[in-house]
Amino acid sequence: MFDFTEIIKKAEVLVEALPYIQALAGKTVVIKYGGNAMISDELKHSVIEDITLLKYVGLNPIVVHGGGPDITKALKSFNIESEFVNGLRKTDAQSMEIAQMVLVGKTNKEIVSLLNQKGGKAVGISGIDGMLIECKKHFELLNGEKVDLGYVGEITSINTRVLELLTRDEYIPVVAPVGTDKNGQSYNINADTVAAELAAALKAEKLILLTDVEGVKSSKDQGTILHAITCEEVHRLIDEGVIVSGMIPKVLGCVSALEKGVGRAHIIDGRIPHCILLEIFTNKGIGTMITQQIKPYYKKEKL
Repeated sequence: MFDFTEIIKKAEVLVEALPYIQALAGKTVVIKYGGNAMISDELKHSVIEDITLLKYVGLNPIVVHGGGPDITKALKSFNIESEFVNGLRKTDAQSMEIAQMVLVGKTNKEIVSLLNQKGGKAVGISGIDGMLIECKKHFELLNGEKVDLGYVGEITSINTRVLELLTRDEYIPVVAPVGTDKNGQSYNINADTVAAELAAALKAEKLILLTDVEGVKSSKDQGTILHAITCEEVHRLIDEGVIVSGMIPKVLGCVSALEKGVGRAHIIDGRIPHCILLEIFTNKGIGTMITQQIKPYYKKEKL
């Protein structure tokens, strides 16, 4: 007799996803795409398949991408060394020109092409298009002193009109993190920040940050992953020294987005194949979900 065990397991996975698909139908999901998931070909195709599937089952995904490794490589070809302050790249006029060329002309179009190959209808834009992102020069604080990073931007306003038009018309927007000031000067902007601010402006149901870590851990000695925490717990974990270094701006960006109307924020490991689907369509998820308060989508959801 034919063994139906494996087929039944696949059916159970689909049934588990059903209440999430119902809860998220027609909702906006902003995905920050970066890290190793942009470098490994296997992971790259996995993420692109996940995003395409989200659109086909009724969600409205919007992708914001980084491009640090590509920018660093391009700068080296011009014999320009990269310098960072608190994780932000110092960007002079020449570096800005190269960064914009890489982000808008190369990285963005590669993602669009991959999405289109998988059957999605992707459109690549930057913060310059449709006056999507207006910004001003950002000064980073280092040891209490203001540091001029050059053409690094701080978002002042977002015009969501172009994104709303695209998502309503069955397209998947792919956004390069470049904006302009009132004088038309271009600035490079941190992709995590762009994703969080776009999610807040759109009142997105979800903000998803793909990273190279498993999520927020439960203790300083790297305990188990905390699958669901509140904004209040985030601040406590920072005070206790559990959340440190590069994870702090990520979680605080999530908290800020939640305070501005985003439903749920997720920090997930982009090194895991199909990480997006596993996080938002399964009961437990694989990373850390941050919410204002622990509130299930449906009665039997375990958070």
